[in-house]
Amino acid sequence: MDQKVNTSSGTLPDKAKSGLGLIACIALVVGNMIGSGIFLLPATLAQFGAISMGGWALTSLGAIVLALIFGRLARLSSKPGGPYAYSREGYGDFAGFLIAWGYWIALWSGNAAVAVAFTGYLGFLFPAIAQNSLYGLGAALIAIWFLTMINIRGIKEAGLVQIITTVLKVLPLAAIGLLGWFWLQPDNFTPANLSGQSNLSAISATAALTLWAYLGLESATVPAGNVYRPEVTIPRATILGVLLAAAIYMSVTAVAIGVLSADRLARSEAPLADVAVVMWGGIGGILVAAGAVVSTFGTLNGFTLLSGQVPYGAALDRVFPDIFARVTEAGTPANALIISNVLASLLVVMNFSRGLVEAFTFIILLATMASLVPYAFCAFSEIVIRLRRGETLRDRSLIGITGLGMLGFIYSLWAIYGSGEDVVFFGFLLLLAGIPVYVLIRVRQANSTSTETLY
Repeated sequence: MDQKVNTSSGTLPDKAKSGLGLIACIALVVGNMIGSGIFLLPATLAQFGAISMGGWALTSLGAIVLALIFGRLARLSSKPGGPYAYSREGYGDFAGFLIAWGYWIALWSGNAAVAVAFTGYLGFLFPAIAQNSLYGLGAALIAIWFLTMINIRGIKEAGLVQIITTVLKVLPLAAIGLLGWFWLQPDNFTPANLSGQSNLSAISATAALTLWAYLGLESATVPAGNVYRPEVTIPRATILGVLLAAAIYMSVTAVAIGVLSADRLARSEAPLADVAVVMWGGIGGILVAAGAVVSTFGTLNGFTLLSGQVPYGAALDRVFPDIFARVTEAGTPANALIISNVLASLLVVMNFSRGLVEAFTFIILLATMASLVPYAFCAFSEIVIRLRRGETLRDRSLIGITGLGMLGFIYSLWAIYGSGEDVVFFGFLLLLAGIPVYVLIRVRQANSTSTETLY
């Protein structure tokens, strides 16, 4: 059997253990955050109007708070795994299971959202896909399963796809964000709130939507064991990565709002391509749409990779069912990949009838809500880990740790609230559905231990 690399635990071959530096970690953070969200979010946010920029600002501040929390946790523990590792060390195996379970839900539901966004921009290039919902559904499912097969074939092949798409993804965003200011129409920014809700409700709703674009901010913490001076590098990389992404997100969204009217932006299934058409004509739209297809395809590949690796790593720690720990001769967790993407495909099928933008909105809210639960757990993980290690925490540092944790926790709860009743309801049901799975895992492990004792 080929040598396996456990990417979920951050274990790399010996030759790679010299350590990831600051630039590499910033690239990891930015590369994992910037994906499908910014290419379709302007259309989703159009129903709220320019007030959505307030949502972006608050989300960016919240993301910075979370970045500081993960930075402190990285100084405290160099264990790989990110939120899963911190929650398990702080709260125990059951909390570790819930976080792994929530992460897994976020990954396969996020995979569905990215597939929907990919289809929207593919439809700009090939109008038949945009005009026929069955063609669109077929394109989304083909993309999911093509990349699933690539990932089953081997991590090396999946990594090659990821490198190529990451290099190309930033180009159309940079062009729009930097040059689009010359095409702004000031009238498109008024009235600021088009939602019919109060300003607070509108900002809360946009915050939940825009947080989707920041998922992955903790990426540098996952391979902590292989980062050079992680206690310094990870906090810096995480904060700088969030700031860079925030600048791109806010500039691109502002340009989209300013270039297209709210009605036209809300109806668009490829908003940045339509912005580029106004700015540079049909060629510009085609180039941006092609860049978006490449970017979303790369993000879909990354989500597919993680949707196999996260449950695989949890299964190796015996907090997930054993079926997820089985690998092929190439060392890839085929069962985990197939199960994850069957669920992603079902979610795409169930929601595609809503219309592209509406389906994308519902799915990203579900994925975001599932990710916010790990963030909420991690907000206070530092305190719990220090207490479990025997520290007294009676000095002034406790005030700072508690204050930062409270900000992160309140922000996570606020963003969950902004997700809406339906999303929280379904997300809560999905999290609770994991409890019988955990009990079954423990029963099987206890029976296995008893059998071994008899012999």
